[in-house]
Amino acid sequence: MQAQPLGTAGYGRNAEALARRYASLTFEVVHAGFLPWLPTRPGSVLDIGAGSGRDAAALAGRGHRVVAVEPTEELRRIGRDAHAGVGIEWVDDALPDLAGVCGRYDLVLLSAVWMHLDAAERACGMRRVGELTAPAGRVAMSIRRGPVPEGRRMFAVPVDETIALASRSGLALVRRGEESDRLGRGDVYWDTLVFRAGPDTAPDEHR
Repeated sequence: MQAQPLGTAGYGRNAEALARRYASLTFEVVHAGFLPWLPTRPGSVLDIGAGSGRDAAALAGRGHRVVAVEPTEELRRIGRDAHAGVGIEWVDDALPDLAGVCGRYDLVLLSAVWMHLDAAERACGMRRVGELTAPAGRVAMSIRRGPVPEGRRMFAVPVDETIALASRSGLALVRRGEESDRLGRGDVYWDTLVFRAGPDTAPDEHR
């Protein structure tokens, strides 16, 4: 049996409660800052760390072909059941390798994922994200700052480090923001970043 990624710690045993919490807010509310950067025409979307599928379902509802990557079996099962018939392709995989994911995507979404990776995993993971992003595609990330919940694995992630890793992977920053927590947790904040892939930001060949 494949070992669960360390970053999934605490999610499986709380899957039902977490799914209800995620569903209490809409995609449009949680990701209001990302909306101007979404593909304007139906395209391909890779939702990394899709959880119970709220964002994947919303993007599929906008006409996109969505691949939802979720390594926690319990959340993946809830998402499949809750959004059956929506046309989401579910994949059991995780950063930094994403060995089971292929192709290139117009939008790569990493919502509340990046802070689960340590420094070495972030460097490897960003290279993989760059490989999976189509020319002129976007990468949208939200990164949590605040106390680490008991039983979880999270790291403090320097925003400037993330921007530098993205640049080396062919992704140029187009938006940087900071937002309060939509669930009303006063000690939690989110760094939000949007990157664009393009010919003027070719991926670093020295890997």
